[in-house]
Amino acid sequence: MHTALKLTTFAAALAATFGTAYGVGNAIDPVVSDDQTTKAAQHGGHAADKEKEGGGGAEAAGGHTAEPPGGLQTSEGGYTLDLKTSRIEAGAATELSFAIVEDGTGRNVTAYQREHEKELHLIVASRDLTVYRHLHPTRAADGTWSIPVELPKAGGYRVFADFKPKGAGEGLTLGSDLAVSGPYKPAELPKAAPTAIVDDYKVTLNGELRPGTGSELKLNVTKDGKPVRNLQPYLGAYGHLVALRSGDLAYLHVHPNGEPGDGETESGPEVSFTATAPSKGAYRLFLDFKHEGKVRTAAFTVHAGGASATAEPSADEHGSGGGHGH
Repeated sequence: MHTALKLTTFAAALAATFGTAYGVGNAIDPVVSDDQTTKAAQHGGHAADKEKEGGGGAEAAGGHTAEPPGGLQTSEGGYTLDLKTSRIEAGAATELSFAIVEDGTGRNVTAYQREHEKELHLIVASRDLTVYRHLHPTRAADGTWSIPVELPKAGGYRVFADFKPKGAGEGLTLGSDLAVSGPYKPAELPKAAPTAIVDDYKVTLNGELRPGTGSELKLNVTKDGKPVRNLQPYLGAYGHLVALRSGDLAYLHVHPNGEPGDGETESGPEVSFTATAPSKGAYRLFLDFKHEGKVRTAAFTVHAGGASATAEPSADEHGSGGGHGH
């Protein structure tokens, strides 16, 4: 196929993908998966922190309604995500750069409050949820963030910046679209399954994600059939969980119940989270965990308010650890 025809075909498919994603809204049911798996308001991660402060856990969170999901807006709360790199080529290492702009002054934000050991967390996910990256870019003195990124397949992507400006009352998650050029072939969302395989590790998910109410999700990590009891802290916890809703990629960021060094939380094999889905529908859960000096990602497809997972586990491409930037 000629190059011009390839680009034309990709552009048409990309336009169709964006059009479908924006039109789905709350009418979501199928879940999306990761190539390697079985990864306009306040987001759920900060809500989870508040629940923990009040003695959180599944029971404490049970009466809470879902916080509006993040990542659906490029501008919110007086800040804008200015994505300076809006298009890259599939398979090519490219510098991804952006800034957080304060709307009132037009200036780049240069002062942030560190949360979970970082000033800003960057998530990049394909709209079919088959590619996921959790990155930690470098900030220049002028407030411009940058990090090299290589995405394996063409299609529409969403970039999420999770941050809290110094002095701001609440953290924000802003999102912007990224186009990745190349021969395009959409993938189906992986089927729901209670287990994910990453290298020699098997991660089992227990619990259900529920719409409008907090529920406990327990993830159990084993290696070669044996429980992993010495997980290493990663971003100040024994696990880091991100959930994305299939269709519009609404962003839900949750954190574990307990933390290393609190005298109560064990370093595996189980990591517990409290999460609330903003609506019924299909979600992709991405769990980052660290063991033997390497961060790995296990991904699950779940249905909030739907049927339980019964499928067999599938291998997760995140086992290479290539989806992380520090």
